[in-house]
Amino acid sequence: MLARTRRLLTVIVTALAVLAASLALVAAGSPAAQAAAPTYVALGDSYSSGVGTRSYLDDGTGCQRSNLAFPRLVASQLGYSLDFRACSGATTTSVANSQLGALSSSTSFVTVSAGGNDAGFSGVLTECAKPFWAGNCNRAIDGAQAFIANTLPARLSSLYSSIRSRAPRATVVVVGYPHLFMGEDCNAATWFSPAEEARLNETADRLNARLAAAASAAGFRFVNPTSAFTGHAVCDDVEWLNGLSNPVTDSYHPNRAGHSAGYAPLVAARLR
Repeated sequence: MLARTRRLLTVIVTALAVLAASLALVAAGSPAAQAAAPTYVALGDSYSSGVGTRSYLDDGTGCQRSNLAFPRLVASQLGYSLDFRACSGATTTSVANSQLGALSSSTSFVTVSAGGNDAGFSGVLTECAKPFWAGNCNRAIDGAQAFIANTLPARLSSLYSSIRSRAPRATVVVVGYPHLFMGEDCNAATWFSPAEEARLNETADRLNARLAAAASAAGFRFVNPTSAFTGHAVCDDVEWLNGLSNPVTDSYHPNRAGHSAGYAPLVAARLR
């Protein structure tokens, strides 16, 4: 009788163990378990949405979001659940007005790139691409630099404050802009001089400095891509940035390598 009881207990214990293992497997594949992945919200402009990769999602918007953009690559690498809100043409104001609804107290990670469009950098590039007798590059650069120094800081402070209030527990990474040029222009339809390229790169440095200062004041992290993109500018042997392109909206934005080899490793290292 004792031996029979022991065998019965062994069978029961084994059955319970199998049941527990099965329940664990079911739970691991359930929506609740999948929802446990850290939430990552990608905010910002075309440098975050993926303009320049030449492959865009058909999501019913004109945002030109791409699965080849660094937010998607980083989320996949780190196992985060991505809410992709970055949109081509976004400014600090439009990010605040139309993208922050994705944030909440449960948001774990946020990236944001904004400021370049506020300073009118696209218009500055258009002006500087003209031959010297048809445009005024220096005047355009002077205007952008004045804006970066005098107007942009308050806009960044307001945006970052709104991000923090909506996502109080999140790690927030502010993403900067690379140097576009390396001293030569190999595109037949543009007329950037070496001096103009140097001033444009200096303007990017000023913008990054403002972004870094505002990020620090808000308790956010900052990613400066300048060093990573050195040797990979427009007209370098291995370009991570498009020159003049067709369609023109892809011009002067990171290409696929710029996102995968340039931005993604930098952001992933800070978004943990």
